Amino acid sequence: MRLDQRGDSAHSGVMTGHQDDFSHLDRAGRATADIARNPRLTVNIAVGASILLAWLTLAAMAIRGAEARGSAPGDTFLRGLPQLPLPDFLERFFALCLAPAPLDASIVARALALILMWFLMAIAAMLPSAAPMIRTYCEIADTARIKGEPVVHPLVLVAGYLGVWLAASTLFSALTLSVHAFAASDEIYDPLLGVAGALALLVAGLYQFSGLKEACLKKCRNPFSILFSNWSAKPIRVFQLGAAQGIWCLGCCWALMLVMFAVGVMNIFW
Repeated sequence: MRLDQRGDSAHSGVMTGHQDDFSHLDRAGRATADIARNPRLTVNIAVGASILLAWLTLAAMAIRGAEARGSAPGDTFLRGLPQLPLPDFLERFFALCLAPAPLDASIVARALALILMWFLMAIAAMLPSAAPMIRTYCEIADTARIKGEPVVHPLVLVAGYLGVWLAASTLFSALTLSVHAFAASDEIYDPLLGVAGALALLVAGLYQFSGLKEACLKKCRNPFSILFSNWSAKPIRVFQLGAAQGIWCLGCCWALMLVMFAVGVMNIFW
């Protein structure tokens, strides 16, 4: 008898009659049991909610940013959208992220806000691209569970993947602070900012044809072989597996994110 059908006959005898509906639990308990029994549902809900929340926050921030910018692509359209009232903490967060120089806040508060901003962009843009990897892991995990093998929850894999993007967000926020500080130092350096933007575009364009970019793409396009060959029932190994996939994904996209400094960090049209 398969382990996913409750193992030995003694265990099955105890659970007979209510093993599927958890009738001795209340409604919340039954819902929790159903979610625990179906990790794919948990992952889909968590990932979907995270992506939706990230995009809503970024859209609201982009509208606020369009008011302060000159004429970046799409700003005319954004300024024509209705200005919805937002909670004070969001307005403060947007101000910390969008101001060209520190306001009355400390550098630590501004840095934390920028890290969160970049991380939200990573969730909104990069987590959907990780869907094939997450789905593949869930399929392998489902097969392993049917065989009675121990399985690490898919959210551990997602945590490893997002951990890489959190680290990258920290680096990008430091670069953002550096650019803002340089831009505010003296108007004489304004022409250099244009040169830096052009160089960012050039580097990003050349990188798209590099061997490293191609290698990263191959790893991202074929998650099954990587996940299957490195399968483990240890949470730390699964976390590292998610982190490795995050690194390959970062290798594909870091140059395009660099371009955002030239076209506008909060330009959602880009």
